[in-house]
Amino acid sequence: MLVKTFSAAVNGLEVTTVTVEVSMTRGVMFHLSGLADTAVKESYDRIRAALGNIGFKPPTAEITINLSPADIRKEGSGYDLPLAIGILAAHGKVEDNLLSQFMMIGELGLDGQLKPVAGALPVAIRARKEQFKGLIVPKENAREAAVVNQLDVYGMENLADVINFFNGNNTYEPTIVDTRREFYEHQYSFDLDFADVKGQESVKRALEVAAAGGHNMIMIGPPGSGKSMMAKRLPSILPPLSLAESLETTQIHSVAGKLPSGTSLISQRPFRSPHHTVSQVAMTGGGNRALPGEVSMAHHGVLFLDELPEFNKTTLEVLRQPLEDRKITISRAKYTVEYPCSFMFVASMNPCPCGYYGDPTHHCVCTPGQIQRYMNKISGPLLDRIDIHCEVLVVPFKELSQMEPGEPSSVIRERVIKARQIQEQRFKDYRGIYCNAQMSERMIHLFAEPDQQSLEMLRMAMERLSLSARAYSRILKVARTIADLEGSERIQSQHIAEAIGYRNLDRGDWAERGAK
Repeated sequence: MLVKTFSAAVNGLEVTTVTVEVSMTRGVMFHLSGLADTAVKESYDRIRAALGNIGFKPPTAEITINLSPADIRKEGSGYDLPLAIGILAAHGKVEDNLLSQFMMIGELGLDGQLKPVAGALPVAIRARKEQFKGLIVPKENAREAAVVNQLDVYGMENLADVINFFNGNNTYEPTIVDTRREFYEHQYSFDLDFADVKGQESVKRALEVAAAGGHNMIMIGPPGSGKSMMAKRLPSILPPLSLAESLETTQIHSVAGKLPSGTSLISQRPFRSPHHTVSQVAMTGGGNRALPGEVSMAHHGVLFLDELPEFNKTTLEVLRQPLEDRKITISRAKYTVEYPCSFMFVASMNPCPCGYYGDPTHHCVCTPGQIQRYMNKISGPLLDRIDIHCEVLVVPFKELSQMEPGEPSSVIRERVIKARQIQEQRFKDYRGIYCNAQMSERMIHLFAEPDQQSLEMLRMAMERLSLSARAYSRILKVARTIADLEGSERIQSQHIAEAIGYRNLDRGDWAERGAK
């Protein structure tokens, strides 16, 4: 007897419908074809044990299974459920009249329990596109998949429930998720707030400018000055995710298997902070299954690298292309996977090896040469993609001892949202451009051209401070954002002056100041 069930193969964010063809004849052999990996080939052992433990005798027959299309690699344990139902249907233990209407994914435990799998959300999107009536998933994946409307999603606890569902022995209700209510409900609740930060007004201003224009930023300061503390609060002042952005971000986390159990949609911008020992593959993505890396997990959010010079140099250099193209391509011999990675890059570092260069409370023991070598760990091309360089000083005890809270994130966020709305209107005719940081050179001439007075100030600053040529366009982009925060249509001299102050690492005398 020949029976067909349906599942899906997830390759990056691309999903292909997989037809599980089960043929059962007299004999005792088991054959599995269709470019299956080891986890899929081992599924029959799990299925036999699961069937025995829920009271079904495994069939004694020659079973041939084909996973079509056969030229696409099938990976992971998510095929256990459709394979088990296909075998039971071919054996006459499951009615096959509803099998063509449902897609299934799920891993089987030896006791018949269904265990969660990665990629349930993109599979649900594919099931709706292919006009399946419903999708059957493990219970832990039900809310994740149920955000897709016009699709009945059934979260099942074990194989016996699925058998009863197809045989009509029990009635099961699909999982219902009020996507919009849950999405908007959690957008404004943050555990970390800028009201907790005492002092550091200049750094908070720089973070506000960075958030308003989507600019990459690096903070340089001694240990304990609050760099990490402020960076972790950056998502609380970023504009809220749109529903489309949330869906795309959730898909990436779903494919990576990093979506918390019971989560429907990611409603807050992600904040990723990998340790400096992170490998190149973990940063960009890849491995045996070409899973998304940290740059993609930070999509529509923040990638924060603390102690930037401590990261492996090759790991840092691979960030150059994702920062420019806002996507990462992982190539293998037989396939290519592309993940989006549009994120704000924020980094922090000490100003020197001992950490106390520029700190009035500690004496720096580093020579100018040591400081220069330390700074040279960050390559010029990478710094070229960072718009804002901000020095962070230690907060005096007088300010720390004050009990008055700082300005709350909600107030800062309102200013950021207004500035972003101005940019959305400005770039409405430009596809893929949403903020000032994404402007091309031609767009800078159109929207960020300074007046004669501002241009003269910029020329003098570049000459006197030995600013590099690459700083020119970065200063204009940041000045455009500062003007947007003030609601100014034209870039004025005070906007240029503030933007120039955010290019500390471009100064030719930066390291030499440590000798004084």
